[in-house]
Amino acid sequence: QVQLVESGGGLVQAGGSLRLSCAASGSIFSLNAMGWYRQAPGKQRELVAVIARGGNTNYADSMKGRFTISRDNAKNTVYLQMNSLKPEDTAVYYCLAERAPLRYWGQGTQVTVSS
Repeated sequence: QVQLVESGGGLVQAGGSLRLSCAASGSIFSLNAMGWYRQAPGKQRELVAVIARGGNTNYADSMKGRFTISRDNAKNTVYLQMNSLKPEDTAVYYCLAERAPLRYWGQGTQVTVSS
């Protein structure tokens, strides 16, 4: 099993920044992709960004240029730097870790962007 603990969510004004962190523990050997999804009220969970163990990244189009995902393999931690936040970025952000075919999820952290 893999445990994921997120931190860094909160309330921020539009245009502000937040940095999310997600630390993995447990059976963390051979974890490949780590990343972030989000879910707004009444909407489906959607991709924010993922990063492979080797550093390749993939972003949702609406996050490109504003969000940056990074990873510290030594600390088994993935980060999401979010800049120029908009009210529509308000959601619960979930950390993901993948060791195919299994996916592990964190409990989620709330991000609220006020206008």
